[in-house]
Amino acid sequence: MTAEAVIRKGRKFDQVLEGAREIFLRDGFEGASVDDIAKAAGVSKATLYSYFPDKRLLFTEMASSQCCEQADHALLTLDLSQPPRVVLPQAGRKFLCFLYSETAMRIFRICVAESDRFPEIGRQFYQSGPMVMRRAVTTYLIEATQRGELQIDDMNLAADQFAELCKADLWPKVLFGIQTDVTDAEIDRIVDGATATFMARYGAN
Repeated sequence: MTAEAVIRKGRKFDQVLEGAREIFLRDGFEGASVDDIAKAAGVSKATLYSYFPDKRLLFTEMASSQCCEQADHALLTLDLSQPPRVVLPQAGRKFLCFLYSETAMRIFRICVAESDRFPEIGRQFYQSGPMVMRRAVTTYLIEATQRGELQIDDMNLAADQFAELCKADLWPKVLFGIQTDVTDAEIDRIVDGATATFMARYGAN
């Protein structure tokens, strides 16, 4: 059964999600108790279960809503009519600021830790965050190519390549705990290099 088939929206729905966000990000998926979530949300356990009869569904909805909110905010601030050397650095910075945020990193680690038992958690996280950004970048690349600003045959591959270029150097260090803080200067360095490399490959002559 899908999450959409069993999740019931209601007056205290957002309140429950906010309580879930607090407890899941603090205690992880396994460590989070329904009692603590209900207390943080200011609702009874019966009310919580009326919305989410399964803790897994509650986590998935919480993670998805957080990712969608961040992705939507990032996309709304981009002017996709601008040329690639303007849009790509902006998109790269938005992507990395979200990726390295405390919320995103904690959700990502929980998804990875639970992916063997609950693979749908990881799939939902990918679809609600990274996939939203991927679709937006792909759409932009198509438009920029049609305007003659880029020369790309495989749009999906190019979008993925740009995202991976933006993850160079910093991502493995943060992922494995070698580095805990990321500065704006470090993000600028990575994104500027990613844009230059991408344009060297796909920029129109």
